[in-house]
Amino acid sequence: MAQFLISFDDGSMDHIRDEDFPEVGAASHAVVQEAIDAGVWVYGAGLHRQRASVVGADGTVVDGPFPETKAVVGGFSVIDVGSREEALAWAAKIAVACRCAQEVREIMLDPESERMLREAGR
Repeated sequence: MAQFLISFDDGSMDHIRDEDFPEVGAASHAVVQEAIDAGVWVYGAGLHRQRASVVGADGTVVDGPFPETKAVVGGFSVIDVGSREEALAWAAKIAVACRCAQEVREIMLDPESERMLREAGR
């Protein structure tokens, strides 16, 4: 199994009228429930629209995002599936429910971090 990040950019849902959000929310929650029932759901959330801060490698904090940043993540889902094709199929369901395009990227898991999580019982 592999984990995939399915995400959309902040502002991608701005075209949805306020009165349509309950329907979009219901459709999105239905896809989440389907993924939970299928045993592939790991985690997902929307992100508050706010200015981000960047913490540098030296620990300093700088307000951001910077002007050269083209996109900021607005929400995401993490799923655990057998193939990229399966991840793309779930992303299509999410895209229809959320009424916006989704980006799909495989998560590169660190074997040592996975070992530490298993030992911690997670």
